[in-house]
Amino acid sequence: MSEATKTTKEQVRKTKVESYDISRSDETLHLATDLAKFIKDNKLSTTVQGKEFVNVEGWQYAGSRLGIVPIVDHVINVSNEQEIKYQAKVTLFDMRSGHTVGAGFAICSNKEQGKKFYQEFAIMSMAQTRAIGKAYRNILAWIIRAAGYEPTPAEEMEYGGNTPTVAQPAMTAVPTATPAPVAAAPASMKAVPAEAPAPEVSAPAYATASQKEEIIRLLNHPVISRPEKTKMLLNINRLDEERATQAIAKLKKAIDDRENGQAAAA
Repeated sequence: MSEATKTTKEQVRKTKVESYDISRSDETLHLATDLAKFIKDNKLSTTVQGKEFVNVEGWQYAGSRLGIVPIVDHVINVSNEQEIKYQAKVTLFDMRSGHTVGAGFAICSNKEQGKKFYQEFAIMSMAQTRAIGKAYRNILAWIIRAAGYEPTPAEEMEYGGNTPTVAQPAMTAVPTATPAPVAAAPASMKAVPAEAPAPEVSAPAYATASQKEEIIRLLNHPVISRPEKTKMLLNINRLDEERATQAIAKLKKAIDDRENGQAAAA
């Protein structure tokens, strides 16, 4: 285990988490009801063949409510001359017990359907995202099922082109009519230039998985109030990378200020 991973786990272990006990069905079923509402309200599921699969953000929310956070152990480049391919491993850390409680491996390749033109960083990022979802799926699948969703992360359904395609009907030859001659336009009429195509608007770069993990870790600090935590979690999937960076900086400053204030009061 790397020194960075040990440091991250030590920081996470010192934070305060909610009192849900994964071994008690009454508590976790209450969580499942809350989870179902959160996923629906924030549109964190993907429909495949009429079934609903939860996106990784939904799995992260379920884990954070139980004090279980993901830590990326490694991301390995296994590419070759014909393929960009990355493998990632993620472990799950229980903040209450201070122990690792699960793990997940995943890969991503530009040979997959729909990823031919993905840049290398996007392939690497998706491998991490899938590993996070897989790790949570290994221990929390039954809670997701209790919430009314399929117990497979939506990102796994993309792998290998699992999204169904609709067969196209065979094309039959259709006789075409001979076009009628078109009268020449009067000389006085000027050609109207075609409108220039509207410039493409690039999609916002949403907050990365690592940024969301850091926000969740900071939100679990004891000086952060429950209303503040709830508000941030409800909006975490709307943050872009810039706003996520600002949110992390504000949370760190708030924690420092409040800890210093408590120390001065004591």
